[in-house]
Amino acid sequence: MKVIDQDLLEKVIIERSRTSHKGDYGRLLLLGGTYPYGGAIIMAALAAVKSGAGLVTVGTDRENIPALHNHLPEAMAFSLQDQQLLKEQLEKEEVVLLGPGLRDNAFGEDIVKQVFASLSQNQILIVDGGALTIIARTSLSFPFNQLILTPHQKEWEKLSGITIEKQKEDATASALTSFPQGTILVEKGPATRIWQAGQSDYYQLQVGGPYQATGGMGDTLAGMIAGFAGQFRQTSLYERVTVATHLHSAIAQELAQEHYVVLPTEISNCLPKVMNKISQKRMG
Repeated sequence: MKVIDQDLLEKVIIERSRTSHKGDYGRLLLLGGTYPYGGAIIMAALAAVKSGAGLVTVGTDRENIPALHNHLPEAMAFSLQDQQLLKEQLEKEEVVLLGPGLRDNAFGEDIVKQVFASLSQNQILIVDGGALTIIARTSLSFPFNQLILTPHQKEWEKLSGITIEKQKEDATASALTSFPQGTILVEKGPATRIWQAGQSDYYQLQVGGPYQATGGMGDTLAGMIAGFAGQFRQTSLYERVTVATHLHSAIAQELAQEHYVVLPTEISNCLPKVMNKISQKRMG
């Protein structure tokens, strides 16, 4: 087991170049939030923007767009029912987050299939929430591109066939051999582990707790991972995902000193300040 330390945080979260622009910090496409789960994609988008993503576009139910823009005018948005626009967005985005609040029905399944069929090898795909459930049910094959999976224990049980009580290190390492080489797995649980298929070792969080047991916590983590994946390219994708996952729980742990329960949106709101502090330490 590898430890996530301050050196790794400072390696990933670096000060921005004075000559950079929004195009340098990732073009992200977030897909989900179909009725009645509209809040999920809003929380994911909030986390992505707050973590520094350059351009964030959200595909969701048309009825959900006013609520999204009310919370986050910085994000662009379009209706998931607009197939042509979805096709165009999938072709140009660098990072695609699929699944927060995506309902497990025929429409959701069509979205997952279209995403899988459209992506190229140089695009990063993060699969979360409803998309994981759809994939487990339909036995769809994952595309062979840069793949990040973020299942909680029940979703991992559906994907891997490993029951929750048997989700030990050896079982997960064995199951990962059937996934595309290089797949990054964020195995969420009381002690979240971050794996990369083909590597025997893994990172395990030493922060976090039951104050995070709130709806939307996973959506926020997925948005943070998407935000980090689109920037910090001086480090590996695995390191970016690991630091995003750590920071999500580390901020929650800090907030829990004064709060019985931590809301996911509060984590997002703290992100810019915490990330700035880490980047300044590296410069100091």
